[in-house]
Amino acid sequence: MNNFTFLNPTKLLFGEGQVANVGREAAVFGKKVLIVTGGGSVKRSGLFDQVMDHLKRERLAVYELAGVEPNPRLTTIHKGIEICKTEGIDLVLAVGGGSVIDASKAICAGAKYDGDVWDFYIGKAVVEKALPLGVILTLAATGSEMNGGSVVTNWETQQKLSTGSIHLYPKFSILDPTLTYTVPKDQTVYGIVDMMAHVFEQYFSHTENTPLQDRLCESVLNTVIENAEPVLKNPEDYEARSNLLLGGTMALNGMISMGMEGDWATHGIEHEVSAIYDIPHGGGLAILFPNWMKYVVDERVEKFKQFAIRVWNVNPSGKTDKEIALEGIEKVREFFNQIGAPSRLKDYDIDDLNLDLMAEKAVEREGTIGRFKKLTKEDVKNILTMSL
Repeated sequence: MNNFTFLNPTKLLFGEGQVANVGREAAVFGKKVLIVTGGGSVKRSGLFDQVMDHLKRERLAVYELAGVEPNPRLTTIHKGIEICKTEGIDLVLAVGGGSVIDASKAICAGAKYDGDVWDFYIGKAVVEKALPLGVILTLAATGSEMNGGSVVTNWETQQKLSTGSIHLYPKFSILDPTLTYTVPKDQTVYGIVDMMAHVFEQYFSHTENTPLQDRLCESVLNTVIENAEPVLKNPEDYEARSNLLLGGTMALNGMISMGMEGDWATHGIEHEVSAIYDIPHGGGLAILFPNWMKYVVDERVEKFKQFAIRVWNVNPSGKTDKEIALEGIEKVREFFNQIGAPSRLKDYDIDDLNLDLMAEKAVEREGTIGRFKKLTKEDVKNILTMSL
């Protein structure tokens, strides 16, 4: 394995009823709190009023930014930054899923920066300080509740880009599985795909001698797979919801891939698709990932063979390594189909019109994308074509 330094400063409060601690946790950072929410589900469910009650008990002044989009937009983030600077906000509290958290991270960074927060996403500047961030998670998916990454969309330039910093890790994150009971089925499915995709991006690596990391990745995948059907059958299955919620966090908090070099090409390609077509991130990943796997399988057949046997229980008897590997990849597609995820770009009415543009934008920063196999513009276009 490679040399590494690991630090994760986020405090997790996990389990039913942990929302009651939000006031106490928030009060540590000051008196003014900006609550950031999405499309309104936290208000319809009563969670927003509950949070407000706990914050007011600590005599905190509360401001609000509602309406963060599923692919959070720069224009909305600018509104949040303006509130923080004008009102002297001490803590940003994200109440929602990954998009709300990512937008909140951008707000935290922008509130302490004199330029445009977009500078962090195009590589013009790095985050050197940020407002503290708290999280109440309502969707098992992105892992943003315990990492320093943020992805936002600039709709004017049709760019969906990421940034990351130790300064953007949440100070605390509250994870109550009961808050995910009312998540719609399609969003639950997208979340399952997203957390599995995060593991894929780290697991398929050329780094040698990573037996513990491999087992950790496989364990997260097996846990997510085993709990997907129970949650989809019974959305209020507390144990299954708990396992998915923690699985999503573990998939992207840095722990499962310590000392490994990940890939991240498929996420980069999907960002270009959703930057133009504004499709659900998990839906795009479900379409693209099995095709990426088929395209790069020859880079390290033995890793795909291991994946097929350990994660999908493929019987290796009488088969070549390549046959085993391809069977494991097909199991991924079958599972995504089984839980109701999309399988083709045409499921979102996407044709070949912008394939060349998306492929070009995917590699424009460095000329290639990914590490497991460095994909050129032509490679990306081929994968997109396979996905039509």
